[in-house]
Order: sequence, then structure tokens, then C-alpha cells
Amino acid sequence: MDFRSSHRADRISVRRRVLLPLTVCSAVLAGAGLAGCSEPASQTSGPAASASAAAASDPGSRASGTRELEKDYQRVIQDVLPSVVQIDARSGLGSGVVYDNKGHVVTNAHVVGDEKEFKVTIATEGGDPMAAKLVAAYPEQDLAVIKLDQVPEGLKAARFGDTEKVEVGQMVLAMGSPLGLSSSVTQGIVSAVGRTVSEPRQGGSAGATLANMVQTSAAINPGNSGGALVDLDSQVVGIPTLAATDPQLGGSAAPGIGFAIPASMVRTVADQIIKDGKVTDSGRAALGVSGRTVLDDNFQPAGVAVASVQKDGPAAKAGIEAGDILVTFGGRQLTTITSLSEALASSKPGAKVGVGYERDGARRNVEVTLGEM
Repeated sequence: MDFRSSHRADRISVRRRVLLPLTVCSAVLAGAGLAGCSEPASQTSGPAASASAAAASDPGSRASGTRELEKDYQRVIQDVLPSVVQIDARSGLGSGVVYDNKGHVVTNAHVVGDEKEFKVTIATEGGDPMAAKLVAAYPEQDLAVIKLDQVPEGLKAARFGDTEKVEVGQMVLAMGSPLGLSSSVTQGIVSAVGRTVSEPRQGGSAGATLANMVQTSAAINPGNSGGALVDLDSQVVGIPTLAATDPQLGGSAAPGIGFAIPASMVRTVADQIIKDGKVTDSGRAALGVSGRTVLDDNFQPAGVAVASVQKDGPAAKAGIEAGDILVTFGGRQLTTITSLSEALASSKPGAKVGVGYERDGARRNVEVTLGEM
């Protein structure tokens, strides 16, 4: 499977697709990406529990349970949709979520791109678009904050939930502007948590590697990027960002596989941007090198060639030099620059990690104390 961003590229028919090589995606879903997943919940809590209990009895109760679930959906939509906006950038359309009553809106960095000014339409208002400007973007986590020039009366901020409490099997709704259709809502469940996914290369640079992503079966389509993934308590549990595609089907959508940045990371990044105008404490590990994937004699990915080493950075302090080929990280085999990014995404600053590398045909092993991105 590949991944595409859920950002609308234009207003008619062309959809911007961001793709990841099949080998990388397979490694994410079949290997390290599964390690952080929680077990399925043994029972459902909240509004869904009452519906399940009703469905277990007679047909009349099942019908009643269905109506109750419908009411839950409608209540959540009424609560949250006024906090979901459509963002119109020159490069296309995306979605955003009102973060506070001061006019800050959180979205994906790939929605804002390199632009500084935007038109924002509140999903439920249907009025004239409002002007907004970029506060800051943090592409490393694919998040950005923009701010309305004028805060409309009654602007409603969304409530962001606790990602630690998100459970597999939990019902969720995705809200945004897929394909430019504002105020759209899809429903599904949380399919997995703790996924690590890597975005494709953009503009010659490697895409962001995102850890602890929430996987959902709710439909995520181009234009949903930056919108809201919401639980039945009307809390935003994630920001929809990526949808999977299947290269065996010509890059067509792989139904029911979408990914959202967890609410905890959204709050961490947005709070720092609003306070300081930038991210000052990413909480993400760094090795202090730039590199590229190298191939073996059979033209297969075989490691990461170090192109440069940050002066006085973690790698430099451990003796790693430009020209070395990194082959292991924390006991995990490194084959591509993406595999290194994924390994770092699941690590913490200050952690001590064993790194294996080759220099002049000889294998060496060092312990590196990771820095912060």
C-alpha cells in the first residue's frame, strides 16, 4: 500500500496524491509500525455501549438502539461541525479545526504549503470567506496554525481529547471538506493506534515521518486533510492527514485505511506555535546526520550513507563521520533513509541507542545519546 495526503489539489477533478514506495509502506504496516499498537478493547464504553446492549435483545430494542446511535451521531455533528473550517489556499482546498476563541485554526502543514495568506469558511456558516494568515508551520509533524484576521462573533473552538484513551473499535466521525464538499461527515471506527507512517517525498525532500498515528476506517478523501476525527463525546481525537492507496489497483484508494495525527501531538505543537511563533520543544529524537539510501550489488536498499554530520551533534560525539554507512539502529536493520526516520520517530530525545555502521568495509558499533529535532 501507498499513502496519499487528503489535501484537495483543485476544485474540479484533479486530486493531489502523495505516494510512498511500496517497500517502505510494507515495512511500516508489517514491521515496526505494528509494535506500538494497542490490543482491541474488550468492551465498548460510552454511547456505543448502550446501542450494543440494545442490539443484543429483541428486534424492537435493536431498532431503538439504532435510533439512539443516530441521535448520538447527530448530537456530535451539531457540537463539532461549527468548529470545522474549509481552508482555501491558491494551491487548493483543505480543512482546519478552530483551536481557540482567539481565531487560531490548526491544520496540516501540507495544506498551507508555502503560502502565507488564506481564505477560511466556517463549515456551518455558509457566509463569505474570512481572511487568515499563517502563524507558523511545522512540516516535521505536518502541522500548522493559521489565524483569522477578524474573529467572528460566536466562533466555537473544538475540544481536543486525550489520545491515550483512544481504543481500537471506538466509533469515530471524520469531518471536513473532501473534494471541496464542505460540512461533510463520514463514520467508522478506530482500526489501530500507534502506527508509524512516512509521507512521500515533496519538492525533493523526504516527507515527514509521523509516529503514534490513529488508524481509522472512516473515509479520508482529498480535502479532509486538517479536519477533525471526532469521538462520540464530541472530542477531537486526531487530525486526518493520510489515506492509503493500493499500487496494484493503479493507485486507487484502499478503502477504510486512513490515518490521523493524534490530538496530544496537535496540542503540543499548536500550543508552542501560538505561544512562541514556532516549535521550541518537539519531543522528537534526532541523530544529527543527513543521508541517503544506498544500494547493494543486487540494487537492493542496504543502508543509509551519511552525507553530513551536525557539528557537536549526537552522531559526531559518537564518532560517526560523513561517508559512513548506517546499517542498524537500536537493533533494527536500516535499509533506507525512511527506515531511519521511522526508527527515530519511535525514539525519545536523550535515549541511548546502539548504532551499527560500516567504514572502509569494516563494521563498527557505537552508543549514541539522541538529541532533539
